[in-house]
Amino acid sequence: MTLLLVGLIGLAGCAGNPNADPTEPPAPTAAQTQEEPMNAELTWQEAKAHTQAMEAEIAALIPKDAVLSIDQKKTGTLLSCNETQHHWAASTTVTVAEGTEIEPIVKTIEAHYRENGTEVSVDRDVNENYQIQIDPPAPGESYLVSEGFSPNEIRIASGSACFTLPEGIYPGGDF
Repeated sequence: MTLLLVGLIGLAGCAGNPNADPTEPPAPTAAQTQEEPMNAELTWQEAKAHTQAMEAEIAALIPKDAVLSIDQKKTGTLLSCNETQHHWAASTTVTVAEGTEIEPIVKTIEAHYRENGTEVSVDRDVNENYQIQIDPPAPGESYLVSEGFSPNEIRIASGSACFTLPEGIYPGGDF
């Protein structure tokens, strides 16, 4: 009975297109092409590039006349998201002119992302400086914006969306 059922299923599959080459994968049906396309797995290089672009986008929201320099780290580290995935973490430091009030700038960045529908949370750091965390919808991705470690700095700490490393790639070291 099982053999008969397997044979009928096999014949039914062949009956779909008598001109089809059995060594070629079948063409997608209309129902398959109307579905959302599958996204390819995110690579660590893509995650890093996107995260650095987002850091630059945030830095661009700081008034140009206040900015003295922007120092974006060229490399970062990989931190665990879960048992199988990691995210790329680094930061950008924006040095602003002496006397620049940083809290209003951070609040302006907060308002920008809230207006765009991005989840933003507010807190105070250990030094009681105003800080925001921007959380795009991608798992693991977030940006922490606050006064930097030194006076006249705004620090943008980042974490990319989660990704799976290819086999044989050790997560230690600089990426």
